[in-house]
Amino acid sequence: MATARLRLFPHPEEDHEESDAPSIPIRLCDLYPLLAQAYRDNYVWLRDFENDELLVSGDLHEVIRAFSNCRPSA
Repeated sequence: MATARLRLFPHPEEDHEESDAPSIPIRLCDLYPLLAQAYRDNYVWLRDFENDELLVSGDLHEVIRAFSNCRPSA
């Protein structure tokens, strides 16, 4: 099984003085394998971000809400 690789990009110098609000776009397909591996392997750093909020599109939010209300059939 291939392991997920994190790609790091330098932060442009001119953006340092703006806000501290997250503003770096990342595709979900790049993020979830890394989060899944960190969760599965119980990486401590993942807990440092447990209270962080993510902005998601309205349609993704609807899908997540619908999925969370689903109950597996017996």
